[in-house]
Amino acid sequence: MPLPLRVKMSRIQSRSAHSPVNTLMWLAGVSCSLALGFAVQPHAHAASTLAPNAPDLSAIETVVVIFAENRSMDDLYRGFPGADTSANLPASAYLQKDRDGTVLPELPPIWNGITGRGAPNPITQAMTEHLPNQPFDVDDAKGFNLPLNSLTHDLWHRFYQNQMQINNGKNDMFVAWADSGAMPMAYWSGKNMQMWKIAEQYTLADHFFMGGFGGSFFNHQWLACACAPYYAKADISPAHPSIAVTDASGKALALAPNSPKSALEGVPKFVKDGNLTADFYAVNTMQPPYQPSGNAPAAGQDPRFADPTNATTLPAQTSPTIGDRLSEKSISWAWFSGAWEHVLTHGNSEPVPDFQYHHQPYNYYQNFAPGTAARAEHLQDGGLNGERFLKTIDRGQLPQVSFYKPQGNLNEHSGYADIQSGDNHIATLVHHLEKSPQWPHMLVIVTYDENGGLWDHVAPPKGDRWGPGTRIPAIIISPYARQHYVDKTVQDTTSILKFLTERFLLRPLEGVQTRDKAIQASTGQPLGDLTSALSLPVHNN
Repeated sequence: MPLPLRVKMSRIQSRSAHSPVNTLMWLAGVSCSLALGFAVQPHAHAASTLAPNAPDLSAIETVVVIFAENRSMDDLYRGFPGADTSANLPASAYLQKDRDGTVLPELPPIWNGITGRGAPNPITQAMTEHLPNQPFDVDDAKGFNLPLNSLTHDLWHRFYQNQMQINNGKNDMFVAWADSGAMPMAYWSGKNMQMWKIAEQYTLADHFFMGGFGGSFFNHQWLACACAPYYAKADISPAHPSIAVTDASGKALALAPNSPKSALEGVPKFVKDGNLTADFYAVNTMQPPYQPSGNAPAAGQDPRFADPTNATTLPAQTSPTIGDRLSEKSISWAWFSGAWEHVLTHGNSEPVPDFQYHHQPYNYYQNFAPGTAARAEHLQDGGLNGERFLKTIDRGQLPQVSFYKPQGNLNEHSGYADIQSGDNHIATLVHHLEKSPQWPHMLVIVTYDENGGLWDHVAPPKGDRWGPGTRIPAIIISPYARQHYVDKTVQDTTSILKFLTERFLLRPLEGVQTRDKAIQASTGQPLGDLTSALSLPVHNN
């Protein structure tokens, strides 16, 4: 469908969200909630400060952010109609280079093969030799023929490696600086995903980037505070061995003398690939100072805390978060974590729920320490398999702002989760949200924390020291979302925080302001705030 026609259709369909029928449905939902004794939150309105003809953000009363794991845009949405994907590229545009800058004659093998634990038909390393220097389809029936419910091996997705792979926007060293050989160039035929169909119905943002370079720990922090966590006096702390050694640029790791010269020969080796920068910012996975944590309590210590002498325990953070800013304005909010109470009560287990401790950003902050009122109010259990979150949706009891993190086996992360299980889970959430009493004035953002080391061809815009990193999928779902639309606006994870700041008139976080200015300087346009995907009423004061 031509783009102008899509926009026209979206405007027509968006108006239907304000129809008498939908209004009655919303009123009926509110009445039902009151009858059952549920609190209906008063909503802050931003209209009074809006310029004439500006979108009236007060039409959005409930915001839901669903944060999945580790997929690039080209990995899942290659060939999506109207989107900028690698399916539209000439072969010369995706050639990967070796560590010396020369074009690789072929992709290296996938070290240790493609498939992970329990694979019924293992794809061995030998079966991946001599792949052409180009993206390859993992589920191609004529190729590796791995369905969407397959577990594949994990890939490096770390702060410095991500910058080295991006290679100043050329995106041509994903294979060179990987630990998985050719695996970064893998993609799946996403047309069979439920979320592909939902993206076709609403808006797919195809220039949306992960907020920070690297991995899940860092990008969850970016969603919470738009900041890099800090470890004071790390050089004289237990974490001292984890301080990375970089080259003169400060953006790449220093190579070890015995590192293989070519990607065809093996995995690169570094002098020290650590979790902390030379000036003590935590950029790779550190564990929360509070339970649940990957680090157990110290002997004789309060069992609610993690051992502070463990090298990977991050001290409690004090930077302001978007949660703090929402609380300042009495905006109700919660971080819903799948299997949170299950793990606190019964402990973690694999493969279910395979809870990921470093995916819980507010568990790193002093304001949400065990025993605080803020922790009890805002760190909520999503339930095993998300059941508690689903019931909250169905009852129309979501706070004004909800963040939802699926448990490990449902988050789509390479290595320990498959795509299909997570796709089915997130699609189920969306279908429940569409039927929620709160739906008529809801905005849902489904996105991923980061790319998981998987290649994408679009150059991230030049930002600040911390990002943005590689392009990731983002789907904007709402009665106000443009229908059958692809949004080209440059956005990243901080765009979510920017929207919340504008909608609820919050004090801006410094990191969001810094990122916004950096994007403005490099692209000539401010960082997007999600509103380009919406057909909202116009403020006419």
